[in-house]
Order: sequence, then C-alpha cells, then structure tokens
Amino acid sequence: MSPRAVLIGAPGAGKTTVGGLLAERLGLRFRDVDADIEARAGKPIPEIFFDEGEEHFRALERAAIATALEEFDGILALGGGAIMAEETRKSLAGHTVVYLAVEFADAVSRIGLGAGRPLLAMNPRATLKHLLDQRRPLYEEVATVTVPTDGRTPEEIADDLAARL
Repeated sequence: MSPRAVLIGAPGAGKTTVGGLLAERLGLRFRDVDADIEARAGKPIPEIFFDEGEEHFRALERAAIATALEEFDGILALGGGAIMAEETRKSLAGHTVVYLAVEFADAVSRIGLGAGRPLLAMNPRATLKHLLDQRRPLYEEVATVTVPTDGRTPEEIADDLAARL
C-alpha cells in the first residue's frame, strides 16, 4: 500500500487545506501526519515542542511518516519541516511527492504571524523567510510534481492536482 500522493511544502503552502480538497475530488481519504503526531502524543504540536523539544517532535514525526507511507493509500500531508530529515527524504523515493510551492508574501498572508506554529514563535517573519530559503532546495529535490500556489485558491490548486493525478 502506498499514498496516492504525498504533499510537502512550507508553512502556509496549503498542504492540509489542499490535501483535503484533493482527496475529496479523487474519492480518497486524507491524512495529515501532524494530526497523527498529536493523536499519538495526546497533545498539540506546540505543547510537544514546549514540553519535550523539537528533537523529540522530529522523532515522532519520522515514525509517523514511516507508518503512514506503509499503511495509507490516500492523500498524505507532511509537516513543513519533515523533509529536513534525510531518512524521510529517502523514504519518499518512489512515491508521488507534490511540492506545493509558496513564496514569502503569500505564506505570510496565509499563516499570519505564526499562531500555533512553534518554530515561528520568535520573530515569525524572519524565521519564515529563513525556513523558506533553507527548505526550498530539499522540497525541490524530493518532489516529482511542483505546483505553484501563489495567488491561487485552494480549490484551484486541488482542481489542478486532481487533473494531473
């Protein structure tokens, strides 16, 4: 079993929103790895970061991704930083990986000042800019499909992807 598509991208790219719409259009189930992590940990991601730290969160994330890639056959959304782990990048080989590309201005307008996003708690604009610059090459490295999202509605993006998939 394998996901029909795995969505990756920066915070604000629309992975969860577009993923749900895409799954609906294709008659598939949608799964968000961040929701899996929260269910397993029994608390929201910001609390995991605060209580146990980012390293612990990333370990939970790698385990949740490995499980989802083995047992789920719908549309799967990964957290924005998931591709930082080499193990995760390697595990995505052979899957349809959709990079929802977003530029800084659109990402900021979509997520505001990072409420509920632990990595954006301090100086969110500068941090987001850094994350986009740091992660973009890795998103591009693992992607089999790249979809620009700037200036487009989630519905337009989902329709585009449904046609491609």
